[in-house]
Amino acid sequence: MEQADGILEKIRYYNSESCYLVGILRCRAGGQITFVGNFPQLTEGESLSITGQWQLHPRFGQQLVVENWERLIPATVDGLTRYLSSGLIKGVGPVMAKRIVRHLGLSTLEILEKEPHRLQEVEGIGSKKSKQIINSFRNYKQLQNVMVFLQSYGIGVGNSMRLYRQFGAQTIDRVKENPYRLADEVFGIGFKTADQIACRMGLPEDSPERVKAAIVFALNQASNQGHVFLPREQLFEKVQELLGLSPAQSHLCQLDLQLQALEHEKRIYLDQCPAGVVVYYAPFYYAELGVARRLKQMVSASQQWTEREAKEALDRAAGRSATRLVAEQIQVLEQSLTAGVLVITGGPGTGKTTTIKALLSLFHSLKQKVLLAAPTGRAAKRVTEATGEEAFTIHRLLEYSFTESEGFKFQRHEDNPVEARVIIIDEASMVDLLLMFNLVKAIPEGCRLIIVGDVDQLPAVGAGNVLKDLINSGTVPFVRLLHIFRQARESMIIVNAHRINQGEMPLLNKKDKDFFFIAEEEPERVAALVVELCLERIPGYGPYDPLRDIQVITPMRRTEAGVERLNVLLQKAINPKGRHKPEINVKGTVFRLGDKVMQVRNNYQKEVYNGDIGMVAELDLEAGELVVTFRESSTDRLVQYDFSELDELVLSYAVSVHKSQGSEYPVVIMPVITQHYLLLQRNLLYTGITRARKMAVLVGTKKALAIAVHNNKAENRFSYLDGRLQDVCFAGS
Repeated sequence: MEQADGILEKIRYYNSESCYLVGILRCRAGGQITFVGNFPQLTEGESLSITGQWQLHPRFGQQLVVENWERLIPATVDGLTRYLSSGLIKGVGPVMAKRIVRHLGLSTLEILEKEPHRLQEVEGIGSKKSKQIINSFRNYKQLQNVMVFLQSYGIGVGNSMRLYRQFGAQTIDRVKENPYRLADEVFGIGFKTADQIACRMGLPEDSPERVKAAIVFALNQASNQGHVFLPREQLFEKVQELLGLSPAQSHLCQLDLQLQALEHEKRIYLDQCPAGVVVYYAPFYYAELGVARRLKQMVSASQQWTEREAKEALDRAAGRSATRLVAEQIQVLEQSLTAGVLVITGGPGTGKTTTIKALLSLFHSLKQKVLLAAPTGRAAKRVTEATGEEAFTIHRLLEYSFTESEGFKFQRHEDNPVEARVIIIDEASMVDLLLMFNLVKAIPEGCRLIIVGDVDQLPAVGAGNVLKDLINSGTVPFVRLLHIFRQARESMIIVNAHRINQGEMPLLNKKDKDFFFIAEEEPERVAALVVELCLERIPGYGPYDPLRDIQVITPMRRTEAGVERLNVLLQKAINPKGRHKPEINVKGTVFRLGDKVMQVRNNYQKEVYNGDIGMVAELDLEAGELVVTFRESSTDRLVQYDFSELDELVLSYAVSVHKSQGSEYPVVIMPVITQHYLLLQRNLLYTGITRARKMAVLVGTKKALAIAVHNNKAENRFSYLDGRLQDVCFAGS
């Protein structure tokens, strides 16, 4: 092993996605060396101590391949200034760094650590600024210690940052305590990373904790793919793969024994259903059983009004409707007066929104308190605009918030139910099992639940297939709206959506209509056409803003016409690099002032949720902060992100079909090419085009379009809510 100390003279190459760096170190002992390795963002001029082994590169000659490294306290005024202004310490840019070093000299870092009050001696630094700098410096020192510790266990920069954000000063203790818990508790940390740490810490391969962790991780992975449980045989296959065992070796880790141990700890549940013996992660078992039992109680609510009161209310609701209600909608109103739970499903143009408005009118005339909700902020905003009444997200309806004693939790539940007599949930295809469980727990006795959604759309991103299971169970009253209203029949978007849903090819390029198809086979040319449509052709066709009115939706992520590639191309075309546009590169993604971005995980603290789209309104490189504007109804809300939190954001000039659920856009552009063969499914195509309100444009081949239209084999999800509803209803328990 070779060890060298010196100054980072030059960064020749850095990939922020892999964190791979090629640098030149000016050694304290004299001379220069080339070194390579994985590092967080470094700055030229920093002092480093590196340890590694020499390797002869065929093109670049001798290089030191770094295995361990640490930042050293800079030994010169210039090095110290660069160190402070490198972006590591929030609130300190190049100008402020020079002032600090000019006043405090080479003892600056020692003073920051031992006499932090002296920072206020520097011109321009008051109490508030001083506190910010000191806190940032201490956090950075703490982070350094954590990084060095994790580095010794082979943990890369990206995962180290995730762990530190989750546990802060407790990171080292939590890792030592049980590394396998990290896979369960930390977003972005998988079983393999946790297993790598455990292995280096000396935990044996047949450790019960290792096997248990693999079982729990496999179930969690399955839930991320929409499954509520896994058949035992499939679970064992996945666990054997995680543990690196062949089927012949599986007895070594005693899978059945650890399965029983987890069941005894009530972390998992085994059950018998038509799929055979199945294994649930405990929260999903409780949720599935709980939803079935609660809906069984609610479904038999008795009528509260006289026949005359009901008739008068029905007549008033029908009379107040701006559109003449058809027989199916009248049936909805009638059933809503007698059913404790009612499901309404229908495709685009079948009057779901008109039906919701009629329901509001009906129950208001009966002096009932009605609450409207939807799974996402975007969907809630749409309901508000369509009905004129405020709609909540389900999380807001259930008052999901933080308490010191319990952290984040729903404040509305069986002991503190929502105050309402009728609750209407729109876009119910997006409601997953866990959210449904928390919802039904918070509904008071005697309150009606009306669930509205399009069962033919893609199911929820989370585990379960709630809307479909409710309908398939045959135990919950439901009405399917089939009548397509005349105005809707004028739209080829709606006509073609129904054709696709029935397995028929869409009608293409009808004159003066809103549905267009552009034939192109080459994926690269498809991508170029998408950019051209966004930047020139569609804005020239009507008053459509490329950022606010046009949304590109695509089936896959990693292809020439996938989400990631299109975002790079569209960002370059719509929001190009500019002199007065600050930007930051995060793991290969450039975030620039003015960019269109999407939140990709629920952040309850910031009150932004998976799928929310906004614009980068501010980007402060010195403070290490980025601000996103999210549109809420008629107002804008500013949300601040530290640079370390930017893995929660992605560019959203192009989004996946799944991420577009619950939204509507004036214009949708969608590539449909055979390169996306794996995801060319009818419900995916149907969901994509029904996001368009005024214009849908498909770019690709008729062959790919035909594959999608005729592929009605939607991905099967392991779920048993329909069976449980039948069990509890027919058993009378």
